[in-house]
Amino acid sequence: MESDALDRDAAAAQLAALRADRSALAERALQPWWYDVLLGLLLFGFLSSYALDSLWVTFPALVVFCAGLGALVAAYRRITGFWVTIDGRGMALWCAVVLPVLITAFVLAEGFDQRWAMVVAGAVLGLAAAALSRYWGRALAAELRRSL
Repeated sequence: MESDALDRDAAAAQLAALRADRSALAERALQPWWYDVLLGLLLFGFLSSYALDSLWVTFPALVVFCAGLGALVAAYRRITGFWVTIDGRGMALWCAVVLPVLITAFVLAEGFDQRWAMVVAGAVLGLAAAALSRYWGRALAAELRRSL
């Protein structure tokens, strides 16, 4: 009888410790605000470089974009200790935003010589990337909090 009470108390203490750990993980999982801002600015800068129609501008912008993404991934891993991948539903949502914007911008830029469309596409997709990054970060933190 006494052993069962001790086992229950130990189990309750372990469960409380797991909940505390999960709550701490949820707090760490949400990226800082500057992460979303930099992600949006990187995408805006890269897509906007197409407006100048010069490989001498676009290629360095691509290098900066890739290096910036690598730095953001490294920062997130250093801050949180893990990396989160997007699920299929999230990727479908991102594609549903990206494809119409980019196709329209490319048609205007290449077909009608309206290079400004790439700046608009960069702004729209940069804002979308920042907003969706924040949304998904908060959703992950909320899921971690309620999972135990």
